[in-house]
Amino acid sequence: MARWARGVRWYVRELTGESAYDRYVEHLRQHDPDAPVPTRAEFERRRTDAREADPRSGFRCC
Repeated sequence: MARWARGVRWYVRELTGESAYDRYVEHLRQHDPDAPVPTRAEFERRRTDAREADPRSGFRCC
């Protein structure tokens, strides 16, 4: 049962994009350990801004 619950949790985190921040922090620490790590809110704001700026993303209809 616990294995099933972990699998569901992993799937939901991947589906919602919640794990993107964790992967970003891990990547940042591996490649530039001295760089400041943005807060989750800052990361999400930058991510949203990047999607809105890209007309190919289909993020906005207009």
